[in-house]
Amino acid sequence: MREMLENKLTRFEHLERQMLDPAVQAEPSRMAAIAREHGSLAKLATKYRAFRQYVDEIEEVRELASSDQADERELAEVELVELKQRRERLWEELLDLTIGGEDANRARCVMEIRAGTGGDEAALFARDLYEMYKRHGETKRWKLETFGANSTELGGFKEIVFSIQGEGVYRELQYESGGHRVQRVPETETKGRIHTSAATVAVLPEPEDIEVALSPDDYEVERYAASSGPGGQHVNKTASAIRLIHKETGLVVQCHDERSQHKNLSKAMRILKSRLFDFLQQQEQQQRADARKSLVGSGDRSQRIRTYNFPDNRVTDHRINLTLYKLDQIIAGNLQPLTDALIDHDRNELRSSMGPLD
Repeated sequence: MREMLENKLTRFEHLERQMLDPAVQAEPSRMAAIAREHGSLAKLATKYRAFRQYVDEIEEVRELASSDQADERELAEVELVELKQRRERLWEELLDLTIGGEDANRARCVMEIRAGTGGDEAALFARDLYEMYKRHGETKRWKLETFGANSTELGGFKEIVFSIQGEGVYRELQYESGGHRVQRVPETETKGRIHTSAATVAVLPEPEDIEVALSPDDYEVERYAASSGPGGQHVNKTASAIRLIHKETGLVVQCHDERSQHKNLSKAMRILKSRLFDFLQQQEQQQRADARKSLVGSGDRSQRIRTYNFPDNRVTDHRINLTLYKLDQIIAGNLQPLTDALIDHDRNELRSSMGPLD
């Protein structure tokens, strides 16, 4: 954790210097991107800088506490206790800000929900998950923007991709990555039998432009006329839909939600950068010993994380063995009881792995 905090502070101070550079100030778009990243790091970096100052002060006072002068030693010992208490409080605050890893404090993320096994019922469940996140975001005053959706005739989603922006977005929503299972009587079921269906959710931190450099040589752009609407019955006559193919990784992104080719290209580029950023992060995590693999926010999307049982009004998060009989409230958008429990679990795991400061 200390290494990550050092890296964040180094990055923060580098961005501070860049913001004072006349060459950067002359490029409004670059300046805006740097300012956004600087702002997202400010809370964590300034607290860690203050924490380091306390550490340095404690070392200085410790030397005074070993003085031969009794008065000086007594004063130093009193000050040492106060400094340690302040350091402990600040460390707890840093611990809270650090839960979720290096991307915990990002204010933007891209979410992708895909229907899994279960046919039309799985697509309807994917829609319900989307509505759940949308309503939860509204209570948080987060901003949601849809990038593209593949709808079914019954109003479900085979796939939907959207971004969410606001304070605490990634820190909270990262826990939603994984497999979600639903047990209920489908709308299409005439005999009242309970079916099990599934959907997958991916939550990707959205990087700033300066974090993922993409040149036109890195990807191919395909323009085509896409069908839209449930079942694809409405045909878009103009080739406004965009498909991006990243040459090195083979990542493919499609966007056809807007009538404007330019807007579709802009949205597709944001999705591609998020997926590429996530891909590179996953590679990096696999190459080093993952100290966070015991934490539930590590984002293993192959893992079944949660079951929603409608007959019993029950939600079970399998990662921390938590069962709540509040499915009606949770599916209506009140994710906070689940999120708080998951964050508490990660906080305790992180605290126990760090050990005492001294």
